[in-house]
Amino acid sequence: MSTSDRPIPSDRPGDTARPGGTSLRSGTDRPGGTDTDGLLAEQLLRLTRRLHRIQKHHLEPVGITPAQSRLLRLVAHFGEPPRMADLAARLEVVPRAVTSLVDGLEAGDRVRRVPDPSNRRVVRIELTDTGRATLRELRSARRAAAEDILAPLTVEQREVLEGLLSALVDPGPERGC
Repeated sequence: MSTSDRPIPSDRPGDTARPGGTSLRSGTDRPGGTDTDGLLAEQLLRLTRRLHRIQKHHLEPVGITPAQSRLLRLVAHFGEPPRMADLAARLEVVPRAVTSLVDGLEAGDRVRRVPDPSNRRVVRIELTDTGRATLRELRSARRAAAEDILAPLTVEQREVLEGLLSALVDPGPERGC
């Protein structure tokens, strides 16, 4: 964003003036009492639900759920087979949820439980050949789902969206939770 496009402070609390005299007001301090932040949040929630539906649709032929897809990609991300606890922590879910996901992936021969060589009480999860093949299918399905979602946008709009989403997804250490 160039300096001429950046919001500048306004002399009214809660307002930020834009070049050309328009303003961005926060909260419900808008003419007619509209809550733009609330409407934006609602749009983001609707988009999230739409993303989930489209992703689920594209994953059906692969025979995997979005949650299983995420777990499978995560297992592949680790340098060595991860522990169930590592997966639960990374996914920010309770260990029981990971157990259910692993059970489903194991039933489809996509992962297998293996003992930890240094501690026999620890179970690790490793990809199978079928799991690696599924990951290749997932990449294609994810690309197709992304294209469905992003189809209405121009290349320039996609670049702007990428920047905005990056700012929201990774707000930095001082703002994140």
